[in-house]
Amino acid sequence: MLGHDRVGLGWRPELAAGILADLDRVDLVEVIADDYVGAGRGALRALRTLAIQVPLVLHGISLGLASAAPVDGRRLDALARVVGAVEPQGWSEHLAFVRGGGLDLGHLAAPPRRQATLEGLVANLARARASVGSVPALENVATLIDPPGSDRDEPAWLADAVAATGGELLLDLHNLHANAVNFGFDAHAALARLPLACVRFVHLAGGAWIGAAGGERRVLDDHRHDVPAPVFDLLAELAARAPNPLAVIVERDGDYPPIEHLLAELDRARVALAGGRARVAA
Repeated sequence: MLGHDRVGLGWRPELAAGILADLDRVDLVEVIADDYVGAGRGALRALRTLAIQVPLVLHGISLGLASAAPVDGRRLDALARVVGAVEPQGWSEHLAFVRGGGLDLGHLAAPPRRQATLEGLVANLARARASVGSVPALENVATLIDPPGSDRDEPAWLADAVAATGGELLLDLHNLHANAVNFGFDAHAALARLPLACVRFVHLAGGAWIGAAGGERRVLDDHRHDVPAPVFDLLAELAARAPNPLAVIVERDGDYPPIEHLLAELDRARVALAGGRARVAA
């Protein structure tokens, strides 16, 4: 467990040189675990060396835990090898499904928010614990459509998922913001309904407006743009409400700016955290 608020970057090959040159300004890094599934000993040893230099967490993107379908045991075993070799300070996965009925979607999808999905999630996390030795923090996902077959809203779904599994929450604030904009609910009100004592990790990212049916627009969570101001506002609100230390990761997956630009986003996140914590102290 990280003992105090920390702010870091998602590790990407395009950012590696800048991160290593500025470790004094990067509190931790998050590595995509799937990139190292099937990797050789040399690659895993290099990742372990990185974990010695800077606090490191692993993030999975393809297990598909939030599903009535059993998670792939081979994927779990492969991920367990990565976790065991690296010994990260934590690991996480999305509260999403990616496959079912023998078909792979090729991307993360928001699951139907209903009891059957919760039961599948609980079973899949039990399988994860048996294979990996621990369960991941669960991340809320962005979606462009309200999941059909749902019988509860997103804040209730996230609270129920954490309560049913006894796990931790990776709260992606841009995903929360995007869903709030796309489906017309208040992100700050939704934040207040979440089990914030269970939040350990936080994601920040940016997105872009895209066209939708009927001339409407949607926010697409593409990780290719700067973190917008409303997301920093949510981070300050979270810091004012969450009782435990937060590990905040800024994600960037394309259109990479100079490293100084991303380091400035880390500093802005620190200001938001400090502002929220100060509200509690006051």
